[in-house]
Amino acid sequence: MNCKISFLFPTIFVVFGACPAFGVVTNLGVIGDVYQVVEPDIAAELQQRAEQNHIEEDEFLERVKTYQPEDLHHLPRATEDRTFLVDTTYTLDHDLVDGNGKIIYPRGFTFNPLDYVSFPGGLLVIDWDDPSQIKWFWQTPYANDRRVRLLLAGGYAYKAIEQLKRSVFYLTDEIAERLQLAAAPSLILQKDTMLQVREFHVPEEENDAAR
Repeated sequence: MNCKISFLFPTIFVVFGACPAFGVVTNLGVIGDVYQVVEPDIAAELQQRAEQNHIEEDEFLERVKTYQPEDLHHLPRATEDRTFLVDTTYTLDHDLVDGNGKIIYPRGFTFNPLDYVSFPGGLLVIDWDDPSQIKWFWQTPYANDRRVRLLLAGGYAYKAIEQLKRSVFYLTDEIAERLQLAAAPSLILQKDTMLQVREFHVPEEENDAAR
């Protein structure tokens, strides 16, 4: 790979990236204040600290379960099946320099990330707060295809990860704008040097409408 091209990858990840959620909840160690040891009753002090930490860990886990990024981009339900192409050509809005301040790519330089990287698997954008979309998802081949990266336009990633046992990401405002996303669910696939966005009309079931 041309070493100069490597400087473009931060921009490529902006185009194709997403806000990562979390795949595994691990023990983060001691959470909370550090207390002075009161020598007359060390056992009681340790018990108090453990109980306090347990409460704070529960609070932390609850925050994890309900975490959503501030720039989460919500999408309305698709009202019809629709397919369109997106040109991912990108124009630098500033000079790109190396460590010595030498300009490698000037402001205004235009390139297409898909000229340098492939985009296997694609992206599936779905509202995980919509039972109809979730039911539709389980009936598609994407449910078992782990090459497809899932982006949530609603709902909580923690819940989706527990149900799917796979990585889940959040759709952000910037990515939705770059990919011209207007409705969910949407499947984004590479077509040569373009991206194809396919919106699926998923009818709302009566039980869902009554929620």
